[in-house]
Amino acid sequence: KRKYRVLYRNNEDHEGIYKPLLNKSISTTANTIVTTTIIPTSATTTTTSMIPAPLLPTTTNNNDTTTSKTETEGMDSEEFRKRGKEMVDYIADYLDTIENRRVTPAIEPGYLKDLVPLEAPQRPEQWDDIMKDVEDKIMPGVTHWQHPRFHAYFPSGNSYPSILGDMLSDGLGCIGFSWAASPACTELETIVLDWLGKMVGLPEEFLSFSENSKGGGVIQGSASECVLVSLLAARAHTIRQLKKQHPFVEEGVLLSKMMAYCSKEAHSCVEKAAMMAFVRLRILEPDENQSLRGSTLQQVMEEDRAMGLIPFYVETTLGTTSCCSFDNVAEIGPVCAEYGAWLHVDGAYGGNSFICPELRGPMKGIEYASSFNFNPNKFMLTNFDCSLMWVKDRFRLTQALVVDPLYLQHSFSDKSIDYRHWGIPLSRRFRALKLWFVIRSFGVEGLQRYIREHCRLAKKFEAHVKKEPRFEVASPVHLGLVCFRLRGSNEINQKLLSTINASGKLHMVPASLNDRYVIRFCVCRQTATDADIDYAWNVITEFATNIQDIKTPEIVNKNQLEATKEEKEEAEKEAEENTEDVFKMLDCKNKKSLEFKRSFFVRMVSDPKIYNPKIVRGLPAARDRRHTYTDSSEENNVPVSSPTIDSDIVTELLRQTNLKEVFTDSEDKFKFITKTTSDLSERFLACKPMNHIRRGGEVGQ
Repeated sequence: KRKYRVLYRNNEDHEGIYKPLLNKSISTTANTIVTTTIIPTSATTTTTSMIPAPLLPTTTNNNDTTTSKTETEGMDSEEFRKRGKEMVDYIADYLDTIENRRVTPAIEPGYLKDLVPLEAPQRPEQWDDIMKDVEDKIMPGVTHWQHPRFHAYFPSGNSYPSILGDMLSDGLGCIGFSWAASPACTELETIVLDWLGKMVGLPEEFLSFSENSKGGGVIQGSASECVLVSLLAARAHTIRQLKKQHPFVEEGVLLSKMMAYCSKEAHSCVEKAAMMAFVRLRILEPDENQSLRGSTLQQVMEEDRAMGLIPFYVETTLGTTSCCSFDNVAEIGPVCAEYGAWLHVDGAYGGNSFICPELRGPMKGIEYASSFNFNPNKFMLTNFDCSLMWVKDRFRLTQALVVDPLYLQHSFSDKSIDYRHWGIPLSRRFRALKLWFVIRSFGVEGLQRYIREHCRLAKKFEAHVKKEPRFEVASPVHLGLVCFRLRGSNEINQKLLSTINASGKLHMVPASLNDRYVIRFCVCRQTATDADIDYAWNVITEFATNIQDIKTPEIVNKNQLEATKEEKEEAEKEAEENTEDVFKMLDCKNKKSLEFKRSFFVRMVSDPKIYNPKIVRGLPAARDRRHTYTDSSEENNVPVSSPTIDSDIVTELLRQTNLKEVFTDSEDKFKFITKTTSDLSERFLACKPMNHIRRGGEVGQ
């Protein structure tokens, strides 16, 4: 079809050559449509008559269907004009009425799978049906970041000039990987980055058009890209320097000794970048205000150098994600200079505020930095993606990333910037347009007012927190973020936040500061007002009251349970003590019984009534007359003394006893001696034989 269009456009010059080709019948296999077009020979043929047959309405047999122009092309310019205006209205209406929607979706993971077909449509669908599905299926699953009740994370930059800039960029569709690929795309980016570098007060070494400058700026996709790119550049530069000193050492060996550093409060992208770059990373403890100090860095660098390691990269943050704290660049910078380490300063959120001169205090020491970045898509009304990065020496950056195949080279390489050497991707969108639109539409003063207003609203929220004794501010408030918590345990704060988020009335996220669970409240909406802050605070206090009302009975019940538990433990302890007493009594009884057993023979002999058969028959049946030992005593290693007999005592007892009274006849005497011998045998078998124990027969005699 493209070939035929070209031929039609050039029909006046080449009609005679291509006329036979154009008269050829064109068949479409999809619908078996056959159309024959006759091309007039007149040079005044209009363009309308030159439209290829497959794009014209066609007449088919009864079994065929008509294929419209829209169905084959998707959307022509006329429909685009119509639908484009409708889309602008839809976006404007969405932002104007966004407060009528729930800030967070009330759906479960996988909700969309049941609403959208799992296979792509084979035939074109109507645009109205597509937009209906947007409202019915997509919007119920959207978290509305521009909502006045959205106070999570950081702001997601958004403004009408930025949206229109992205629209134009998409319409142009250019890929600006080099100056030759799209000169305006490259040059506008360079100019706008110099604008912003001056707006935030960067030293001239970071600007492209400063005299004798080797620096410059570039737009990356995110702060994560900026951190990774700077780490790769620092790694490559350090390895080059080390190879000069140790030319015969493998790069892998050198890499294993290189050490990078960051604060515990640094963004997780630093750790990910270290993993991707295969470098070692030490995560350092900040001070009580979550700020990394120079003395801490100095100490660990000295320790690492003493161990043969090579400090080469330090990442600092101006406006941390957890609480918007600022690392002390003024202290860290000289330490990095002393050790020759690359200092990268990540100002993803906080860096935007430096367009206000009164907020530039944390930038002190920025002259020591090798690279710096911040995200206008966070705090400067510019839509994602738009992360700005500056380097003091662009040649150190590009040397780590240059790959220059023949098909990407051009004749102006020595006079221009090719941004494909400044980052990971080759293809690059025309992102400078939206930034250019925003700066020109708001002006520097308009952007400053926006940032100052967010700071004022954050201070207003902080004042609410300080007035309420149940709450406390968890960290200093610098910009548009307030970290606070309900006085009490981490559990009650977690319960408070989860309950608020589940209600859909507000959306916030937590952070951990010094092992304390805190709630982050960030002013996010472009047009946020005092009423929005007051509403948020009322919701928070209301839920806090409900949580405490619920928790109080729980605490009482818990205390009761603990009291009951204590009582139970005391009862158990008392029972154990009673049990011990019982065991003591039993032991005492057993001991007495043992003593009784040990003296049994003596008592038996001394008191003839015990074994007098006539007397025994009259004794209570419950009284046990037989006491024997078992082998269990030996198994349990219970010390048992063998019974002993004092022969003198026995002799004296026998002397005092009138046996004639006991044994009335020889039969009773025989029975007594037999019984006595039998009992003694059983007892002696339970004990170890003793040499001094006489045999029963001798005793009987």
